[in-house]
Amino acid sequence: MRTSLNRMLAPLAAPLVAALGAAALCHAAIAAEVSTDAAPAASAAAVTATPAAGPADGPAYGPRLEGFTYPHPVHDFAFSSQGQTLHMAYMDVAPTVKPNGRTAVLLHGKNFCAATWQDTIGELTNAGYRVIAPDQIGFCKSSKPAAYQFTFQQLARNTHALLASLGVERATIIGHSTGGMLGVRYALMYPHETEQLVLVNPIGFEDWKAKGVPSISVDRWYARELKTTADSIRRYEQSTYYAGQWRPAYEPWVQMLAGMYRGPGKAQVAWDSALLYDMIYTQPVVYEFGQLQMPTLLLIGDKDTTAIGKDLAPPEVRAQLGHYPVLAKEAQRAIPHATLVEFPDAGHAPQMQDPQAFHAALLKGLAAVGGG
Repeated sequence: MRTSLNRMLAPLAAPLVAALGAAALCHAAIAAEVSTDAAPAASAAAVTATPAAGPADGPAYGPRLEGFTYPHPVHDFAFSSQGQTLHMAYMDVAPTVKPNGRTAVLLHGKNFCAATWQDTIGELTNAGYRVIAPDQIGFCKSSKPAAYQFTFQQLARNTHALLASLGVERATIIGHSTGGMLGVRYALMYPHETEQLVLVNPIGFEDWKAKGVPSISVDRWYARELKTTADSIRRYEQSTYYAGQWRPAYEPWVQMLAGMYRGPGKAQVAWDSALLYDMIYTQPVVYEFGQLQMPTLLLIGDKDTTAIGKDLAPPEVRAQLGHYPVLAKEAQRAIPHATLVEFPDAGHAPQMQDPQAFHAALLKGLAAVGGG
């Protein structure tokens, strides 16, 4: 009888082991400079050239960021996708003044979460906007499926389904980093429902594989991600996101990311992260910029050097990647109705590094479209 039972269970064992092994694989890409996202809102705290080495051990969070508190109530959108029920976490924040009739949807980056938009949420709601900030599937407080075909089209459909469930028929889409690539795809798929597109230091201004960044397998992405530590996140963010600067206010976002890799869901989080890096590398949007017909605002920190897989490339290729002042101007020329605002001293996250200048430019750019 035991032999018969073993025969029955054997076909299930391999997929289960693969899924669990898979689930353990991707977030150390930050450590290796493969990623391009995140750190918390800058405050008036002193800027230092060298970040303080945070605690060797910090908080441990669950695979859906259980234990980490968001700045506003988190809601759950349950829906069916690819044969499974998934849960998308999101914040839906009402304006704090007379509503201006507009809804802003904030799309986070690869190593960010909806919570990292906290200052921007405050600025927008204080200006009369309704703000919806989701965590995409595979990220933060949302589901981490072991088997999922991640595409920007799928993430855009998920986001569109969320907005439809909330009665939002038309919105301003604001995407940062990887969220910028998603924002472009969303705007291309739903042009009549996209009132305005705002891209904040988006990745995807260039096609890394076409420029010579070598491909690596999802398994290798996974192995890299498993090596992630708070120190590696901090070093990467200081050099790429904050142009060599560091403020204590950035540390909570380091711990937010690192905490998922200290927790019981490390393998699951890492595996989805590996799948997402493969999506980002293999699905460029730069070739379709000319099809964007809505008003588009580019908010760019010029000291950003982000390029997916840059550390994998030979030196002569690496030297040609991530030149945001050049890439931003090329994007402005390619996008029919684009306005470019540059922040000369900011890196990958100007909304955190120079929030005052960033939010002034954002609100001015939104108001130029009308209704804001």
